Amino acid sequence: MHRVLAHVDAHLAGTLDLATLAAVANFLPFHFHRLFAAWTGETLADYVRRRRVETAAVQLLAQPRLSVLNAALGVGFGSAEAFTRAFRARFGAAPTVWRAAQRKDDQADRKIGQAGRAAPAEDDGMKNLMASADVRLLELAPVRIAYLRHLGAYGAPLRRFWALSVAPWLALHGREGRITYGISHDDPGVMRAEACRYDAGVALADGETPGREELVAELPGGRYAVLRYDGPIERIGDGWTQLLRDWLPGTGLQLDARPCFERYPPDGGFDAGSGRLCCEICVPVAPL
Repeated sequence: MHRVLAHVDAHLAGTLDLATLAAVANFLPFHFHRLFAAWTGETLADYVRRRRVETAAVQLLAQPRLSVLNAALGVGFGSAEAFTRAFRARFGAAPTVWRAAQRKDDQADRKIGQAGRAAPAEDDGMKNLMASADVRLLELAPVRIAYLRHLGAYGAPLRRFWALSVAPWLALHGREGRITYGISHDDPGVMRAEACRYDAGVALADGETPGREELVAELPGGRYAVLRYDGPIERIGDGWTQLLRDWLPGTGLQLDARPCFERYPPDGGFDAGSGRLCCEICVPVAPL
């Protein structure tokens, strides 16, 4: 089922019918349809439609000059009209109206935050957060990882997930001290919190055989925009927002179908004592 969800995200503009996705899962279509609905709580058609609309919504926010038609075609809709109907059903507004309201809200939040905050303290950690020089374009190699999945809201629930599930799992398999990854498959500003998917992964050594019960995937290589974040863990969302909605629109680049992720070096990650997080935010990009 995880392979199926990954296939859907990677092929939103292609054919995602029952026969194709059942073959990805190695099930007969009849059984696969029933299992998918039981496992996700949605029919296959509803899930694919939702993922297409939500992915297009993220692209509309990250690319202010992206037309509704191109956003629609890029995620597999045959026309702007069909896309607008599906978008309105999901978000309650037409794409152009929704995008304008979202960007207005983002700007208002920042102005309110600036007006209501004193000068940042030395340990605020935000001084490294966002300047064009902080963003590097890097070619990253593909990485084979083992991972655990969290389904639900980000923020505090993810910290509990890492402390109660991920850390013991890493220790059990003797993988402490390796590069780890936090893979956010969904934008919490667009996706319903209870449906957000997040994978906590660890790089596997060459030739390492994962346990039979472990989930394994490959983080694709290629070109990524990489922003180093070193600051309060509560503000990591600001880094994502500013990278995707402030920096990206003026670069001539766009998001592609590869997942976004945070990369935690062995000497970084989250420090519970200080509440600071040190990581690299990695966003897959391609030319417009």
